[in-house]
Amino acid sequence: MKRSEKLFAEARRLIPGGVNSPVRAWKSVGGTPRFLSRGQGARITDVDGRSYVDLVCSWGSLIFGHAHPSVVRAVQDTAARGVSFGAPTPGEVELARDIVGAYPSIEKVRLVSSGTEATMSAIRVARAFTKRPGVLKFSGCYHGHVDALLVRAGSGGATLGVPDSDGVPEAVTALTRVAEFNDATEVEACLRSHGRELAAVIVEPVVGNMGVVLPKPGFLETLRKVTRRSGTLLIFDEVITGFRLAKGGVQELTGIAADLTCLGKILGGGLPVAAFGGRSDVMDKLLPLGGVYQAGTLSGNPLAVAAGLATLRELGPKSYARLEMLGSRLQEKLRRVLRDRRVPAVLNRAGSMFTLFFGVERVGNFSETRAADAKAYARFFHGMLERGFYLPPSQFEAAFLSLAHSEADVDGIAEAATEALAPL
Repeated sequence: MKRSEKLFAEARRLIPGGVNSPVRAWKSVGGTPRFLSRGQGARITDVDGRSYVDLVCSWGSLIFGHAHPSVVRAVQDTAARGVSFGAPTPGEVELARDIVGAYPSIEKVRLVSSGTEATMSAIRVARAFTKRPGVLKFSGCYHGHVDALLVRAGSGGATLGVPDSDGVPEAVTALTRVAEFNDATEVEACLRSHGRELAAVIVEPVVGNMGVVLPKPGFLETLRKVTRRSGTLLIFDEVITGFRLAKGGVQELTGIAADLTCLGKILGGGLPVAAFGGRSDVMDKLLPLGGVYQAGTLSGNPLAVAAGLATLRELGPKSYARLEMLGSRLQEKLRRVLRDRRVPAVLNRAGSMFTLFFGVERVGNFSETRAADAKAYARFFHGMLERGFYLPPSQFEAAFLSLAHSEADVDGIAEAATEALAPL
């Protein structure tokens, strides 16, 4: 760990906190972040030469694992022809066609470079379309570092948002309302009282950003019903779940069509690309057709588009069947370990994404998430790290399996967990 320690010390001198995204600093689990030097398949290697089975997978972006040959070849071939033009390229049209083909609710799509850009732009176009200022989000759902969406859980759907970050004035979040995820009654009450003020309801249909939290039966259906009734647009933030749980994400699995959808992560095959799209009448509010300004020098960057195309075109029904098999196998084995070790914990899983919450019996919303024992998770994290398994360095993040993981990897996770849980 000597090189990681030296690099982290130097990084802290040059970069705020030593990292370019906060969770990488390992503050919630303690210790020195491992600086990574390479990845291949399901494994990563740090600068000190230690190898780990990767259960972060670039926060879900790498559904085929690291350095997949088709993705690498596509990026290399594209780079040889030019890395950026700031002008239209054929690949953008191809990627847009693949997105529209996968999501029936998306008639037109705009490419951007990050999930934050996608959600920010979706909110803006929703406000322009509805001519309303307000937004309803859910506590524990993270939609990027957009000022208006950096809001903590309030005391209910009628409570105005309070900024969750320094530097965000309360005036910016005054139009943001907050409800509890999975509380259909609260949402219905909020829409009855404030629906005519709300441009959009934005939600992670399966939450990944407070750990994995699944929607209760009927919850998403209620969102669709009440937003349609009030003329409020429904935005599904599928930056994590898009192309991971199914080719058409949660919308394919549930049959619920959002008005606007935000995509990212897998869409770029590990490179920075995201998108937002939806009904034509809504998307046509964007310049150069309408009056909503949105732009980006690197939007539709050829390298990211090539990586995304290479990834999406290799995903098919067999891919998702295998991911479900791996996820189900892991769930069964980890639950058996927890039962045998008599460790109070719950495993939430959706397909190939999962979170192990300690000290609680169930987690279905942000309040229940916050009751989890983060200190126990930190001990488990380091126990797994010592045994060669790299988990998210936070109790409140999703872990991921990829198509590069094997049954032996899954069995190894369970075996390592048996040992790591012993002190707990």
